[in-house]
Amino acid sequence: MRFFFPNLDNVIYKLASFPELVREHIALVAVSSGLATIIGLLAGIFVTRSWGRDFLPAVNAMASIGQTFPPVAVLALAVPAVGFGFKPTVIALFLYGLLPVIRNTIAGIESVSSDVLDAATGMGMTPAQVLTKIELPLSAPVIMAGVRISTVINIGTATLGATIGAGGLGKPIIAGLISENPAYILEGAILVGLFAIIVDTILGLAVKEDQT
Repeated sequence: MRFFFPNLDNVIYKLASFPELVREHIALVAVSSGLATIIGLLAGIFVTRSWGRDFLPAVNAMASIGQTFPPVAVLALAVPAVGFGFKPTVIALFLYGLLPVIRNTIAGIESVSSDVLDAATGMGMTPAQVLTKIELPLSAPVIMAGVRISTVINIGTATLGATIGAGGLGKPIIAGLISENPAYILEGAILVGLFAIIVDTILGLAVKEDQT
């Protein structure tokens, strides 16, 4: 860093260790993306059933609202209700990452051929068996694509949590912006980018293994 920024007095962010910042960032993304995946998957399954299809417009609208509002606005609304730190950041990331999972779950399940479903029903499968043994396995690549998008979005957006005391890799970025220190900004940005690439690669490999 000293080579790139010879005029700076401090080129390494020292207010927190980078392993600790990475741990905090992983916790934010894991909790928010995990909740978005579970709720998004359940909502997508619900509205693709015959008894839940009437709720499809409402579910789509609710999920879209989460991405219509900027994460900063959600943070500002959540802080008075739940305080500073981890909780409001998770709420904002959860709402922001919900839409891709819901949309892809619906698209994946609805892409399953009706002939395949009719054949499964004709073999005596119950609706639950059709869902777990036919629909979800066949739609898994599309659903996982939504999970990958949601997770990568949350990795980048989680940096905003540093503005309200949630920690994570946004801390050096925010500190660099405040102190006009590009070295801090670069350190945080590089780690966030590497984190996103690694997670996206792992999820992509998981999809390929399922397909094989």
